[in-house]
Amino acid sequence: MSAILMTGVGAYLPERVVSNDELATFVETDDAWIKQRTGIAQRHMVAEDELTSDLAVAAAQDALSHAGLTAKDIDMIILATTTPDDTFPSAASVVQRKLEAGSAFAFDVQAVCAGFVYALSVAHSMIAANMGKKALVIGAESFTKLLDWEDRTTCVLFGDGAGAVILEADETAPQDYGILSNVLHTDGRYRDILYVDGGPSATGTTGHVRMEGKEVFRHAVEKLSSAMSEALEKADMSAEQVDWLVPHQANIRIIDGMQKKLGLPADRVVRTVSQHANTSAASIPLALNEAVKDGRIQSGHVLALEAIGGGLSWGASLVRFGRP
Repeated sequence: MSAILMTGVGAYLPERVVSNDELATFVETDDAWIKQRTGIAQRHMVAEDELTSDLAVAAAQDALSHAGLTAKDIDMIILATTTPDDTFPSAASVVQRKLEAGSAFAFDVQAVCAGFVYALSVAHSMIAANMGKKALVIGAESFTKLLDWEDRTTCVLFGDGAGAVILEADETAPQDYGILSNVLHTDGRYRDILYVDGGPSATGTTGHVRMEGKEVFRHAVEKLSSAMSEALEKADMSAEQVDWLVPHQANIRIIDGMQKKLGLPADRVVRTVSQHANTSAASIPLALNEAVKDGRIQSGHVLALEAIGGGLSWGASLVRFGRP
């Protein structure tokens, strides 16, 4: 059985940066209030003519370059997004066309902020089922398009961006490399604490994000820590063997809570929420890209990835990064 390695990472952030102080010019808020409650200092925002597929393509090109591949080497493109360009076709099919990855099949995965963990698990399963040997997994969001800019409880939280990884089957690599375990969960009973109040079937409109922040926070650490425990058990590993926690970047207090649950030192947690805000499905690969490119994450390091989002949907993955 082939190991399924994570061999490349890439990212893209829109050029426009919106600080907390700029938000305070049109929303009843201030920098100290936002930082205290979320840890966010700024976020990136898409340009008016910039599409989610554009973000995804840029991140994908970066990841392909990092892995030493071209788009023609890719067998499948799986894009996690809540904000596709159109209702259909899938944003992944647009990415496939723009990359000229003609031999790759492509589709979207929708699990909101948990989308990247879901997409990673799907890609892993499809490679294991011999549907292809090389996968491009992307998380990309234009999440600011879903915000109600008069609702300060939500509009301060989110940003736009894209991150991508390359997965490759390798028959020569040891089995303790690559994707080690995946755990996915959903509980639709909690739909009403985090949702968008619109859609093609319900209203015919896009709608805006609605959230009961305290309720989401209450569920987040407990569900994420439970999923991570499952992922560790499936991989027959302990938390002491984890080199880096690369969490969904939703809120610094949730990230700190997960750090304590895993018993990791603070300098073994990748934190980008201050600069990126919550980029939903893009947040894990954006954080991963930053820590790989600045040299913190090295080949052979064990990474713990976890995220929770609307649904409620949540999950965790363990990965030994790079090549042996």
